[in-house]
Amino acid sequence: MIITPSSLTALFVAFRAEFQRAQADTPTDWQKIATEVPSTSKSNTYGWLGQFPQFREWVGDRVLKDLAAHGYSIDNKSFESSVAVDRDDIEDDNIGIYKPLFVEMGRAAKAHPDELVFALLKAGTSTLCYDGQNFFDTDHPVYPNADGTGVAVSVANADVDTVARPNNPTWYLLDVSRALKPVIFQKRRDYNLAAMTKQDDEAVFTSKKYRYGVDARVNVGFGFWQFAFASNQALDATGYAAARKAMQGYTADGGRPLGIRPNLLVVPPSLEGAARSLLVKDAQGGNQWAGTADLLVTPWLT
Repeated sequence: MIITPSSLTALFVAFRAEFQRAQADTPTDWQKIATEVPSTSKSNTYGWLGQFPQFREWVGDRVLKDLAAHGYSIDNKSFESSVAVDRDDIEDDNIGIYKPLFVEMGRAAKAHPDELVFALLKAGTSTLCYDGQNFFDTDHPVYPNADGTGVAVSVANADVDTVARPNNPTWYLLDVSRALKPVIFQKRRDYNLAAMTKQDDEAVFTSKKYRYGVDARVNVGFGFWQFAFASNQALDATGYAAARKAMQGYTADGGRPLGIRPNLLVVPPSLEGAARSLLVKDAQGGNQWAGTADLLVTPWLT
């Protein structure tokens, strides 16, 4: 191939087509447990977390509640993936060896939100959320008054004991029916493939390398802890029932029920069999928990 600006442009179009095809063909699951929130600055502050809207009978004037604001922020982070194509390979029409790289780059870009979202869920026992506690914890404060005053009681959304049960995998029961899911995927700039192929580029001049790369600015954080429960108890009827009971009993400050409806069970591959046995009706119809939640098995929790 004779290297000209037009031939390099055509090559980039071909590489981008492979990249986009892989993106289109790559399945993802992060949208099932995370809400995408656009970002237009360095970070987003979610001061309204913890303020569940509620109704009261309208008698007299409206009651305006000055609820405590939470300073929970998610800072955007930059991510990249890059490859170099040798000029000699382009001259010798040997570019076919690079197409799998761009296919894999497209797959990696599409799957990256999965990687971030499920890694955060897995780290929930050691990562803070809006109330200053770890997202999965045993002592989330819930107050007796709707304005967040009074002596708080401790509420658990986790039954994870790595000392007594060090080898038990953790499973997660979620309510993903709300506008805000348990995890927030924050996007400042989408995944974009770019090229540096000008003849006067330093890498071309010194190393005869044309550079291609993908970058994005995104990050993840936690939403309401009340929408999730983590456990490394055995995944059986007893443990599942306990998690459902705990979630359905959650209240807002002031004691108002939150109406939590656990509807998604998220497990690593090692628990797929147990999860299917729990959620699928058996031949005799004796499984009382059949159909009570959808099942999501993800390798990102391995």
